[in-house]
Order: sequence, then C-alpha cells, then structure tokens
Amino acid sequence: MNETLSNPALPAPYTSVWVVIPAYNEQRSVREAVQHVQRYIPNVVVVDDCSKDRTSDEALEGGAHVLRHPINRGQGAALRTGMDYALAKGADVIVHFDADGQMQPEQIPHMVKPVAVGDVDIALGSRFLVDVSNIPPLRRIILKGGIVFTRIISGLNLTDTHNGFRVMNRYAAQKICIVQDRYSHASEILDEIAKHKLRYIEIPVTVTYSDEAMAAARERGQNSFNAIKIAFRVIWGKLLS
Repeated sequence: MNETLSNPALPAPYTSVWVVIPAYNEQRSVREAVQHVQRYIPNVVVVDDCSKDRTSDEALEGGAHVLRHPINRGQGAALRTGMDYALAKGADVIVHFDADGQMQPEQIPHMVKPVAVGDVDIALGSRFLVDVSNIPPLRRIILKGGIVFTRIISGLNLTDTHNGFRVMNRYAAQKICIVQDRYSHASEILDEIAKHKLRYIEIPVTVTYSDEAMAAARERGQNSFNAIKIAFRVIWGKLLS
C-alpha cells in the first residue's frame, strides 16, 4: 500500500502515543525539540547515545523521559532502546523523531492519524511528495539513489527511503527487529516492512536543512560517503544471508 493523505486531524485520545528521539551531542536543540513535540504528544523519551555534552540534562529539563547509553552505539541502537521503553510503558503508537530541528513537530498529527485509526501499520515521511527545492543537490542525488537501491533490495515502491520521521503501531514495533546499531538501520527497517508484509503509507513531510543542522548531521556521521558505505554493507549482508 502506497498512497498519500492530505490534512488529516489527530484522533483523540492519543495518550498511548510515544515519541522516541535519539540524540547525540544535541544540547543546542534537544530541549526545544522536546517542548515543541509535547504540544502534540506529551509522552517523549530521549535516548542520549553517550553524548559528550549536556544533551541528557537539556532533554530532562525540557520535560522528556531520558535514557542514556553508557557507550556510543549509534542511532539504530538508540531507536531500539527508546522503542523498547515505549512498549514497556504501554505505547500503542510510536513516533521516530529527530532532535536536530530538521523535522516539523506540527506534522506529527498528520503522520499519526492513519496508524492510530488502524488504516496502516506504519507511516513513512517523504520529502519528495512536497517541494524539494530546499534539499541540497548532492543530498538529493544520494537520496534518489537510495530509492532505486531500496526498490531493488526490498521491493518496496517508495519515494523517500532514508527519512527518519516514522510512525508505527505496536504490532509493527514488535515485529521490526533493529540489529544494525548505526545508520544502516534505515534500510533494515524497510527490509522488515517487506519481510513482515506490514501495511504502509507515505506522508508528505518537510525537512529543514539549516547550516547548523547539516553540521550536526556530519558530526553524527550522516554524509554522502557514509551513505555509500551503508549501501555496500547492506548489499554484502544480503549476499551472505
């Protein structure tokens, strides 16, 4: 299932929705991210992936539940830790959201609705269903390559394959097994969707590419060279499986 929705309203009540925010050295933006998210969803857990700054303190002061990895394990591991925590707290719906200010909290209700009402198991944000003029050219090329790569590897027909803005129901969260600690988890999640035949939908979302956010992404290892390495790692894993 691959379709789009326009202007959905968030159904109430939605207290069983939890937002998981992985964070590494995000002291400048994580408090604001938490507070903005809580305008829509009160339950927020930030997983501090062994930051070297005050990320945990800022997230806690912002009102989030905070978990901290004793060693840096990567975004995939942070998401898994946060999902396990949310499931243990009784979450029926789990949102993946970033701490760096690139995602728009006001779009959470649009993402949550089709999952919360039971139409799909997982909603995937897509940058390519809206105006893409703000996406840096090199990043656009890499992302387009990822779309072709995913269609070949997983068979999913998607317009955006490495967008971290996701919403899933409890069933999907329990089925999706993230074993890739770092950024390979994005491809792994799509493989799990195909493997378990989860019902999915793409929702148009906007990503803001500020200089500060791009610099933070490079610090976390999100760059074009890393994307190519991840692709080869996934292909190698497929060949060995």
